[in-house]
Amino acid sequence: MIYFSLSFFASFLLCLGIVRYTHTHAHLIGDNDFSGAQKFHAYPVPRVGGIAVLLALIVTVPAVWFFERPETALPLWLLLLSVLPVFAGGLAEDILKQGLIRLRLLAMLCSCSLFVAMLGWLVLRTEIGLLDGLLAHRWLAVGVTIAAVMGVINAFNLIDGYNGLSAAVAMIMLSSLAYVAFKVEDRAIMVAALSLIGACLGFMMWNWPRGLIFMGDGGAYTIGFALATLAIAIVFRNPQVSPWYACVLLLYPIVETVFTIQRRLHRKANPGMPDAAHLHQLIYKRMMRWAVGSSCPAERTMRNSMTSPYLWFFASLSVVPATLMWHSTLALQLTACVFVVGYIWLYRSIARFRSPKWLVYRKVSALDKS
Repeated sequence: MIYFSLSFFASFLLCLGIVRYTHTHAHLIGDNDFSGAQKFHAYPVPRVGGIAVLLALIVTVPAVWFFERPETALPLWLLLLSVLPVFAGGLAEDILKQGLIRLRLLAMLCSCSLFVAMLGWLVLRTEIGLLDGLLAHRWLAVGVTIAAVMGVINAFNLIDGYNGLSAAVAMIMLSSLAYVAFKVEDRAIMVAALSLIGACLGFMMWNWPRGLIFMGDGGAYTIGFALATLAIAIVFRNPQVSPWYACVLLLYPIVETVFTIQRRLHRKANPGMPDAAHLHQLIYKRMMRWAVGSSCPAERTMRNSMTSPYLWFFASLSVVPATLMWHSTLALQLTACVFVVGYIWLYRSIARFRSPKWLVYRKVSALDKS
């Protein structure tokens, strides 16, 4: 618990400092754009919460080195080094307030390459005979690993749209990683997951429900990179863990991304451009409008925050089975199929204004009560 506590307090206090002195640097790090497709906040908010998350890890890792054995501490040092390029690329987008696609991809590629070169953790098992045979070729395994990590980074950034959404989903997934790492006695993965949970929780105390600070691209890329690499690591380092555990664990952002690309290509739109038709955005528009109907800033922020718990629950529908059946490939494959079908059904139901009644919260007026 020492690593969790240390990263939590470091993240919490750093976010406090950023929020407290927002007025001195709002022109540099504030999100002042209210017109974008994925902009739902009501007033300028600093979007550099990723700084607090990263610095919390930087503070925690020396403690890990002091208290743990080298085989536990060294991987965390190398992970921290490998995440720096992708964090820097995301932070540049946060400060310049524009999507630097080439810089983003280059930063992701650098981080993924460092991860593979320094740690050597690769995607080598899929439980699919032909594919596993191909992954026996190291060059192909390296390519698949880099592509997988870059895909998860972008996928996690895609779901970062509402107060408390990305941080809580990350904590749910990291809790599963910590539990499975404990079961297989992989202390390095467990310590890394607990440290990240603390860093995310310290940030979330300021992000949800009031939305006083945003994660930003730097934070979303950092957490997405950490989740992807730790999921690959726990499968690579522990043969008893099914490779489908990593897939099902991260299924919500993966399915959201694949479905978004398919939807945009079907409409002949650019897959790389933002839009306002993600699942979390449909929930906000179609299901939260009745919860807080006013357009005043305070109630708009509350409606923003009330969207996230729906997605926490939805993400848990894959994370919980993955946590319980981490060693059973067949059960995990069935879970993946059910989750994908459920996602498509839910998305189409909400898009057609046929949201399940048990999911819709409506304000109850005095007339309704009588």
